[in-house]
Amino acid sequence: MPRRPTLEFWFEFASTYSYLAASRIEALADAAGVAVRWRPFLLGPVFAAQGWTSSPFNLYPAKGRHMWRDLAREAARLGLPPVVRPASFPQNSLAATRVAVHGAEEPWIGAYVRAVYAAEFAQGLSIAEPAAISALLNGLGLDGPALIRASTQEPVKNRLRSIGEEAKSRGLFGAPSFLTEDGELFWGNDRLEQALDWAVGERSAGLR
Repeated sequence: MPRRPTLEFWFEFASTYSYLAASRIEALADAAGVAVRWRPFLLGPVFAAQGWTSSPFNLYPAKGRHMWRDLAREAARLGLPPVVRPASFPQNSLAATRVAVHGAEEPWIGAYVRAVYAAEFAQGLSIAEPAAISALLNGLGLDGPALIRASTQEPVKNRLRSIGEEAKSRGLFGAPSFLTEDGELFWGNDRLEQALDWAVGERSAGLR
């Protein structure tokens, strides 16, 4: 069986557009013959390096208002539940991200990522507390308390820090981002299809 090209999916649980991308990447990638590599990371350090103290959707209110309306339109177009804005935005995603780092290569990673996003943006729930993440894991038939404990061990913490440094070194500045095997970077949910095309070798005329 021929080897599938791999597309790295860099996502942050506080990112609304990562929510949209996570809802559709597996089906699109499978149809394109591309393997997905899940790359959870934290945007806070990336934003801090750009001099931002919060999400640009908070720093620029007009942009934020547009984002929430755009998110509602896109969720409806994709057949997702109506968007429910959580009380706090962006949420502290550390606990959720540590679990994703710990389970990034596990078969349940896609279902877990979608469950976190659904709780956050389809139900408006907090994902900041480890207990909330544990409950979501239990709902997937996994051992929530055990996975929370494992995700707080030093190897996972160190791995998350190194992922953050990798993100900056590879030029990432936001989420969702997609990286092909030859290092081509695509940013934004609306670039997912282009990223998949590039991953399988399809190029627009004049590009290499």
